[in-house]
Amino acid sequence: MATELRDESRMIASIVAGETQLFHELIRPYERRVYAMALSFLRNEADAEDAAQEAFLKAFRNLASFRGDSKFGTWLISIALNEARSRIRHRDAIRMESLDEPQEDGEQASPALLRDWKEIPSEALERKEIRALLHKAVSALPGIYREVFQLRDIEQLSVLEAAQALGITISSVKVRLHRARMMLQKNLAPQLKQVAPKRRRWAW
Repeated sequence: MATELRDESRMIASIVAGETQLFHELIRPYERRVYAMALSFLRNEADAEDAAQEAFLKAFRNLASFRGDSKFGTWLISIALNEARSRIRHRDAIRMESLDEPQEDGEQASPALLRDWKEIPSEALERKEIRALLHKAVSALPGIYREVFQLRDIEQLSVLEAAQALGITISSVKVRLHRARMMLQKNLAPQLKQVAPKRRRWAW
């Protein structure tokens, strides 16, 4: 891990010094994570791709300001999260302005796939009905809880990394994650018992 961080530090210094071709190599390990983060909030693949690209561009433009107080990946996730938030606010503002206008189409959002959901047996995750329930429950979480849940339980960032990405304290991350899990347990348990009555063991 220390070697990886030192390599990233040297790479960042080289990019800032003018070797811009190294930037793609720098962000390569984080491309999937950034896209998944954007998709989990924007619920649309095209929007998520645009948001991810914009996040990478902003990271490139502001790379000289990266001080290394946190990991580069955490800093990048923070930029992606802010970009997704901004787009959601803009989208909501447009919707508010168009409340009286008829819907032109029945476009459906594309939900992000939940990864590494260890509390649910892998064979159950393959069932479309189960996945739909999970997506719906996570999407219904209030924003501050959904963000923490996404970073900790789906993207598997550490508590410190999640706190840095969100700009909140470690204690706040722990409290919000606990509440998010409790909300999901409350919402999902009755439905999952109906869908898979034999799967009654949950490790929240």
